[in-house]
Amino acid sequence: MSMTPRAVQIGNTFVGDGWPIYVIAEIGINHNGSLDNAKQLIEGAHRAGADAVKFQKRTPELCVPKDQWDIERDTPWGRMSYIDYRRKVEFGVDEYGEIDRFCRSLGLDWTASCWDEPSVDFMEQFAPPFYKMASASLTDLSLLQKARATGRPLMISTGMSTMEEIVSAVEAVGTHDPAGRQNLLIAHSTSTYPCQIDELNLRMIKTLQEKYPATPIGYSGHETGLAPSMAATALGASFLERHITLDRAMWGTDQAASVELVGFERLVRDIRDIQRSLGDGVKRVYDSETGSRQKLRRVRV
Repeated sequence: MSMTPRAVQIGNTFVGDGWPIYVIAEIGINHNGSLDNAKQLIEGAHRAGADAVKFQKRTPELCVPKDQWDIERDTPWGRMSYIDYRRKVEFGVDEYGEIDRFCRSLGLDWTASCWDEPSVDFMEQFAPPFYKMASASLTDLSLLQKARATGRPLMISTGMSTMEEIVSAVEAVGTHDPAGRQNLLIAHSTSTYPCQIDELNLRMIKTLQEKYPATPIGYSGHETGLAPSMAATALGASFLERHITLDRAMWGTDQAASVELVGFERLVRDIRDIQRSLGDGVKRVYDSETGSRQKLRRVRV
């Protein structure tokens, strides 16, 4: 398969027009601080046929406003301050070292959304094949540029953003690396967890494709069902990201907007079928039609 203009290399594959849709299973912090939970989710994503899993990496002292540090909240570990909770769910070098080893053993790409600049430095020791920046970070241009400076492909998400903010972010990081290779990817998204169907606005995939004709455009979904992700595939999304969970009833803010592993398997299977069914738009008579054509056509030209 030849590389098309709208394509970016990630690891050993390409993401873009003419290539199989690149499926990212967003684990985020749905592991609730448990490495065992994380490995179960990684295993489930691999079994489903995902191309990558993604986590979230934060430096709590930088990402949590100081006026929220001492606010107490109920957690699975009892009542504690918000800053202590954020520290509790944050994986460090030992956990990510095991995640790196486990994903490599499965041949599965992995990365993390970095919410602050030291987190980019932290992730660099694992040489992720790309960086995905959260919608919340779209206007943090210094953070985007920090990730861009690594030279790795950069995927930006566009939830809770105006078109002007998207344009500013793209202008700040550029669409190509210094060698002239396309290495920016843009995900359409709506940042509501879970998101109502009438606010998904999937036609934005086409809008972004027209605005950035050489840039792979994908979809990061936070809805509760599977149909919109399938529709995004039919609209030509080059990559798809969905949150996954062991149980949607588990404690955590992202669990309700996530897909359980059985549903994720069905989703990956169906979007692969949808993409194969789309074809290339060139009309042809297939060999399988020859018998029907000879039997049923009364008038031949």
